[in-house]
Amino acid sequence: MKQLRKHLNVANVISCIALFVALSGAAYAAKATLGNKAVKTRNLANGSVSTLKLRSGAVTTLKLRNGAVTGVKIAPGAVGSTQIANGAVRSSALGGGVVTEGKIKNGAVSQAKLSTSFNAQLLKNMQYVVKIGVSNSEPKSETAQCPSGKEVIGGGARLLGANTQLALTESSPVVNGGGKWSAAAVEINPEAGDWSIEVIAVCAEI
Repeated sequence: MKQLRKHLNVANVISCIALFVALSGAAYAAKATLGNKAVKTRNLANGSVSTLKLRSGAVTTLKLRNGAVTGVKIAPGAVGSTQIANGAVRSSALGGGVVTEGKIKNGAVSQAKLSTSFNAQLLKNMQYVVKIGVSNSEPKSETAQCPSGKEVIGGGARLLGANTQLALTESSPVVNGGGKWSAAAVEINPEAGDWSIEVIAVCAEI
């Protein structure tokens, strides 16, 4: 005891108490757990949460604020057509020049994918005009003409009357013809008999 008393002084006692408190605090801190929502965004350093530290499905749409994901934050090819829900991308969400001809594959835009109102803007008051010519055995041509104010957008022709060896030599729109479709035919066999041409023009306001 004499030897122990010889080494005891106020400084030694205070040092021992401080060491005991420090060790006890470290042990308590090691056992402490964090409560729900104890870690806030302000407690995280920039870059501390990386992709590798996120479990699959941890970040959902509801956890993203509007405008949080911008184009520069998406890697090229990261979003494919299979990852986009039907109707997710509307025309109002696309900027000018986003969709160009080179980005649309053949057959991607069909008539079924166009709204009725859009089709109505393309074709107004469509009608068929049929012209049947005279029936004889002579080479002939006929023209179907659209009404005033309409243009020809399609057409065709067929041969009527004879059963053998006739040749349709022309069936096409008349260039600069004011909405006309013309067709012509000849006999290959002189014994073909009487025949005629039926010409059909598809007309519409454009």
